[in-house]
Amino acid sequence: MFKKKTVDKYTYMTETPVPKLITELAVPTIISMLITGIYNTADTYFVGRVPGEATAATAAVGLVFPLMAVIQAFGFFFGHGSGNFLSRMLGAGKKKESSEMASNGFVMALLFGITIAILGNIFMGPLVEFLASDKVDASTLAMTDDYARIILIGAPFMMCQFVINSQLRFQGSAVYAMVGLVAGAIVNIILDPILILVLKMNVTGAAIATVLGQITSFVILLIGCSKGENIRLSLKNVNINKYYIVQIINGGIPSLFRQGLAAISGSLLNHAAAEFGGTPTVSGITIVSRTMMLLISALIGFGQGFQPVCSFNYGANKKERVREGFWFCVKWGTVFLTVIAIVCYSYATNIVEFYRKDLSVVSVGEVTLRFQTIVLPLNAFIVMTNMMLQSIGKGVKASITASARNGLFFIPAIIILPKLFGLTGVEITQMVADILTFMITIPFAISELKKMKSDIMVAGLHDSDI
Repeated sequence: MFKKKTVDKYTYMTETPVPKLITELAVPTIISMLITGIYNTADTYFVGRVPGEATAATAAVGLVFPLMAVIQAFGFFFGHGSGNFLSRMLGAGKKKESSEMASNGFVMALLFGITIAILGNIFMGPLVEFLASDKVDASTLAMTDDYARIILIGAPFMMCQFVINSQLRFQGSAVYAMVGLVAGAIVNIILDPILILVLKMNVTGAAIATVLGQITSFVILLIGCSKGENIRLSLKNVNINKYYIVQIINGGIPSLFRQGLAAISGSLLNHAAAEFGGTPTVSGITIVSRTMMLLISALIGFGQGFQPVCSFNYGANKKERVREGFWFCVKWGTVFLTVIAIVCYSYATNIVEFYRKDLSVVSVGEVTLRFQTIVLPLNAFIVMTNMMLQSIGKGVKASITASARNGLFFIPAIIILPKLFGLTGVEITQMVADILTFMITIPFAISELKKMKSDIMVAGLHDSDI
């Protein structure tokens, strides 16, 4: 019975037509990413409705976002590192290695999350000083402290939910992964208005709602591990050694670079924004950052439907399916982002006003949003290339492409451009970084696609000889 199920899973992942397979796996992840994106913006929306403290509260949420990005970075590091490996092993028929990797990735994330939660609260003073700026008022600093302390308590749950979610997706169980994330998002969205507005808990309520949502997702995803053909997490399978650590680093370091550098760049962006208008400018930048995260979340969900197809079939030596899946995702991802970009550019003012009808906030937000939407379609090729490189185990190339948008190009840009162009330099930084990232991504993608094509041709010649 168990053998039959294993064969069915293999057949499904390696013989289902690629467009159909990616679509089936992507629909749940797109839904989960969109809802996750909505609840990531929910805190910003509802604290923006707090009478008399809306601008400061919005800025505080934005200042803590880099910290959340760090927590997410390590969650994706352990999740994608273990998920990529176990998927390739399943494709190669190596169940034991897959099971051990799943448990190792989970336990390592749990221990690391607990460590961050403890150290973060011990060194909260210096941490808030790093996240904020001397241009930010005292009220915003106090709210930043309150919000960050509670968010840190949820660090172990946040990390582990990302790990389990990634592992489930890479096994082709996208529906289980979706249910877990969506449930947590719904809890967060329901609790936000109750805690923030009804009970008047302000940013403290926003943080509590976020953490309770994460705990909900964690519990449901943990239960999902025991369903169907999914690999069970077990302490018996924990075997942390050099081999598994290296595999997690190879498969997860691109995610760590991508998310970790997003935290650094986000902090630098907040500091630069504060220099040109203080709290209102930080609020405007925060609104745009959360909006863009929501816009790209659907693309990331689409790419997450591609990742298990990519890694599983690469492990099964069906590289023609990897190439087909890549171009399928790039084509439709570009079309989708182009439509979204046109709409957002046209209604930029209305979008920012949805969060805050403050002229000083809107004036910064609408300009920044328009600059970023101009190059939004480029992200389809950028994201899919990075996901392909990471999924097939090309750690170095994947790390470079993952680091480019929020690190290699963004960090120098946010340091240099504001000095040359003032506030406009802050507003165009992400646009410039996206263009440069697109340019460096092209040769990485083409070289790997050509190599796969060559391998396919060689395999075809060997088959014909037989």
